[in-house]
Amino acid sequence: MMDLHRDVDLRLDTSTPLKPANAVAAIIVMGGDYLLQLRDNKQGIFFPAHWGCFGGAPEAGETREEALVRELHEELAIVLETANFRYFTRFEFDLSFAGRAPIWRYFYEIELAASRLADLRLQEGSAVQLFSADEILTATVPLAPYDSFALWFHINRDRLRA
Repeated sequence: MMDLHRDVDLRLDTSTPLKPANAVAAIIVMGGDYLLQLRDNKQGIFFPAHWGCFGGAPEAGETREEALVRELHEELAIVLETANFRYFTRFEFDLSFAGRAPIWRYFYEIELAASRLADLRLQEGSAVQLFSADEILTATVPLAPYDSFALWFHINRDRLRA
């Protein structure tokens, strides 16, 4: 099957309707670097062809933590327990300008041994890669803005505590 969007930069799409939803996301730290997913260049998703945290929307009846366990299994073929997660921060977005209710995005920190990288299998998204804090802070790669802000907070957490 031919990929109709392969040569189209869907970051420039301003006409396809978007469906904002609550979401959970994992700030995955491996050996001091951050494991990120390259989002598909897919019409109708937030920030196509941007790097971001793994995660997604909770399904009906799921807790935020259960949703993150499921999303990480679906996206990376990894099985984690909620005990592996530490709540980090939460953002709320007021969408009343679009006649929509507010949505939230919860971020959890997960530390994994660098040796686990070989066990991960990307099952959603276009690529997976480790990035240093310096690469994230200098915007070396295009990052989904909400994930970029959460990662900036994570990298600078000690400075924020001072």
